[in-house]
Amino acid sequence: MRRERRKNRLGVYRQTEYNMVILKGSVTMSGHSKWNNIKRKKEKTDAAKAKVFTKIGREISVIVKTGGANPNENSKLKDAIAKAKAANVPNENIERIIKKAAGDGEANNYEELIYEGYGPSGVAVVVETLTDNRNRTAGEMRHYFDKCGGNLGQSGSVMFMFDRKGIIQIEAEGLDEDTVMEAALEAGAEDFNFDGDVFEISTDPNDLGAVRDALEKAGYSFLSAEVEYVPQTMATIEDAETAAKMEKLIDMLEENDDVQAVWHNWDMPDDEEEN
Repeated sequence: MRRERRKNRLGVYRQTEYNMVILKGSVTMSGHSKWNNIKRKKEKTDAAKAKVFTKIGREISVIVKTGGANPNENSKLKDAIAKAKAANVPNENIERIIKKAAGDGEANNYEELIYEGYGPSGVAVVVETLTDNRNRTAGEMRHYFDKCGGNLGQSGSVMFMFDRKGIIQIEAEGLDEDTVMEAALEAGAEDFNFDGDVFEISTDPNDLGAVRDALEKAGYSFLSAEVEYVPQTMATIEDAETAAKMEKLIDMLEENDDVQAVWHNWDMPDDEEEN
């Protein structure tokens, strides 16, 4: 583990510590910036990977039914397709989901709901869901938090502790930092960070699609490109028992079919991130 206080290329100081973690189907950085360890993309098994595909498929289907099947006219669909590709969803699967949703005349009754709460030791947690039964989902969320020593809060109870940002990650191998930074700034990025392995570009949430498209047109490919809830400060858990409860809470939330994403401000230790 190496920790250093370094100044990024836009003049903003950030605390940086990093350690490479390679998961099946993805590459991510372990704690390389203040926010990069808030969302785990667990693809260690085929079953977990299939669940990711299913959740992204549901998201695309809902977006198509509400905004149309043409990504050039439906910016949300364009973003969802980019997200699917970053998660290694095959192109034929994406096309099949879009065609099926476009040809299905039945109106869907899914709604996007965000749940907020505190995990063990006061860790702030934000859960994005897509559900067709809000009573069922609310009950399950409350059960998970209670079971793991946390509590489900009201709307706004922890959201003020996060900033909503577009985050783009590009693998640095074979690329020149100055060239990538210049391309990112010209595309409209707000911030740029480099830790030696990954370029991390932040944007206004509304500008994510435009910045991503400009960088893609310039020939760059992405490890991820999506809107994230970035914690303003990180929280630590000192004892192993409490850390295990927090880990269990994240697992239970991520395994729920209605949950699309889990964001938190837990500064996860390396051994937790690598498990």
